[in-house]
Amino acid sequence: MKPSPRRVRLYFSILAVALLVALVLSARLGAVALTFAEIGGFLSRSTGSIDPTAELHRAVFFQIRLPRVLLCAAVGAALAMSGTLMQALFRNPIVEPGLIGTSAGAALGAAVIFVLGNSLSWANVPILGALVLPAAAFVGALAATGLVYRLSATAGRGRVPVTSMLLAGIAVNALAAGGTGFLSYIARDPQARSITFWSLGSFSSADWPSLYLVGTVTAVGGLVALRYANALNALQLGENEAEYLGIDVRRLQNRVLLLNTLLVAVATATVGVIGFVGLVVPHLLRLLRLTDNRTLLLGSGLLGAVLLVISDTVARTIIAPAELPIGVLTAVVGAPVFLWLLSKHRIAGLG
Repeated sequence: MKPSPRRVRLYFSILAVALLVALVLSARLGAVALTFAEIGGFLSRSTGSIDPTAELHRAVFFQIRLPRVLLCAAVGAALAMSGTLMQALFRNPIVEPGLIGTSAGAALGAAVIFVLGNSLSWANVPILGALVLPAAAFVGALAATGLVYRLSATAGRGRVPVTSMLLAGIAVNALAAGGTGFLSYIARDPQARSITFWSLGSFSSADWPSLYLVGTVTAVGGLVALRYANALNALQLGENEAEYLGIDVRRLQNRVLLLNTLLVAVATATVGVIGFVGLVVPHLLRLLRLTDNRTLLLGSGLLGAVLLVISDTVARTIIAPAELPIGVLTAVVGAPVFLWLLSKHRIAGLG
């Protein structure tokens, strides 16, 4: 039975409070421990103390912790909303954004830059150099998604059948993974380590420019996604039924796929490949019997942010002072949870 509007508001309130608590705790914990009083003082005062220790803590908070925890929230929201869009578009609760090659393509684009290194003369220009890696990852993601879409659309004579897209996605994912593996094999040790670390995901290089980019894309992308919520609700009845209701299914597929690519590519270009967020989060919300894509998109944004902030906090503290790649943690936690969901709800046959 569909939950009442009051219960939905309660769910959102709980998620919002959980996100706030997770952000504060994550900003507090780390190699340099901060107190709640210090965090409150940093946020409420524009002038700093002359105490060297206080100044160090202030620098840690504003230059390292705050952009990192906010970037975690933005990436988590982007990946979770992308998963919701894909599951609604394919009408399949076990579809994930990486299935159409977006993440694998981004990883391949980044690997090319890691291996080429200083051979790109313009990559050493300060402004351009900072954009080379994310730009390459973004282009790789767009190329992989475009190839999947073109192959599946050709197979469907202008339309994009779900089966054709899934098969094309598997092939492109394998191709991109093979390319990344080849580059890792021929790379020097430092380059190979960079490729490996990128493929596992990390927020260690988080900064304010990265946050501005991902935060803006996530916010705008989320608002655009909400505009398609009603059309995606109609699509759950079937393509023919949606067309009878006046929905241009092909145009909807094009736009949702482009939006999905943008969300996943920007997130992956910034922090690397992080799996299972877009797969598990929407399904966890469906356990609360949320079926309207508008509420699913809003809820997935909040829950995805909460889960990734918590995951990153664990990843950087569990083996401190070393840092565990967050992709490893999300895979270790996400895979068993998803297998449990498959067993509990018996949806394995839907894949």
